[in-house]
Amino acid sequence: MGLIRVLKESIKGELADQYLDYFNCDTLSEDVLVAKGIKKGKRGTVSDVISNGSGIVVNEGQCALIVSQGAITEVCAEPGIYTYNSSTESSVFYGEFAQSLEASFAQFGRRFAHGGIAATDQRVYYVNIKEIMNNKFGTSNPLPFRVIDARTGIDFDISVRCFGTYTFRITDPILFYKNVCANVTGEFKRAQISNQLRDEMLHGMISAFDKIASLGVRYSEIGLHTEELRASIMENLKETWTDNRGIDLVSLNFQSIDIPPEDLARIKEIQYDAVYTNASMLGAKLGLAQAEAMKNAAANPNGTPMMAFANMNMAGAMGNQTNFSGMVANGQGIAPVTAGVNTPEGWVCPTCKTVNKGKFCPECGAKKPSGALLYRCDKCGWEPADPSNPPKFCPECGDPFNDADVVK
Repeated sequence: MGLIRVLKESIKGELADQYLDYFNCDTLSEDVLVAKGIKKGKRGTVSDVISNGSGIVVNEGQCALIVSQGAITEVCAEPGIYTYNSSTESSVFYGEFAQSLEASFAQFGRRFAHGGIAATDQRVYYVNIKEIMNNKFGTSNPLPFRVIDARTGIDFDISVRCFGTYTFRITDPILFYKNVCANVTGEFKRAQISNQLRDEMLHGMISAFDKIASLGVRYSEIGLHTEELRASIMENLKETWTDNRGIDLVSLNFQSIDIPPEDLARIKEIQYDAVYTNASMLGAKLGLAQAEAMKNAAANPNGTPMMAFANMNMAGAMGNQTNFSGMVANGQGIAPVTAGVNTPEGWVCPTCKTVNKGKFCPECGAKKPSGALLYRCDKCGWEPADPSNPPKFCPECGDPFNDADVVK
């Protein structure tokens, strides 16, 4: 027994006249995955038995399975009109599936003609092979996502909640019929399997997240890597979906991706702190903090001017213990200050590059080079005890020491 293809043009619009009975399924909505074919024609709809010469109509987006005595005997995924002939060998019209159904048919199909006698139980089932759209998913429980950032040294798990839609397609109608909905009496609808598919897909998403996280993808960029996620999820679901049910995940779309506020704050704090692993940034930050502290001390209304200046000198002395300019220079690749030249912090030892204030280096004992600049306040004439090593501000008038105070 087999199907013989008939040219569409010869019987278009004349099915009832051309055939005593024929099987048809006008349309399959995205909510119906499999439907039993309806027998129509002059002989009525008393039984599902396919008579010799019956017509079989296959529409776009459908795959027709002829089941005889509980076994699949014919497969047709090519749109068209066919005549059933009980005297011919079983036929398989793969259509767009090419040879992908051959293995399944060889394993589950039955190639025999019943000796020319009609089987007592024959049915036609139509499988929806269109892309099934708008399947919603959402994480009722958060999924783990590993945050990896080599620059900041971050490597820990956060919780991710995501919502969106996915599409799937039945790519092996034989497997789907046999393992999911065999011998359904009417229709097999998407709702009967949607929860199972969604839960399995979310489970496969956990390891898929792990895979893209190892590439350094940020949680906020997950939606930009849907193709990598889809491929990874399908790899995880190959045995369950593809090999067992004949289903493939076609596309994935994220509508929202959220993490708890505490996880977000944790990431931002680490990223903020990591900025100061850069010597230049750290030096600039500490320098600004010192300048702000000195400014506040000078503007303190609760103390005498001399006390304010004393506070500033103390802050300056503490700040001089750290070479902020060296930090900035090292961080930005700027050449450090020349050895032996005065700086606001003191003079730089030509031997060990230590910034000093006295006449001899306390680290290596080297003598302060001659020719160092001398300073005198250009506002009030005050001179420091060591004219080559002034404070940052004049203790008499508060004027900052700069190039204008250099004694020519």
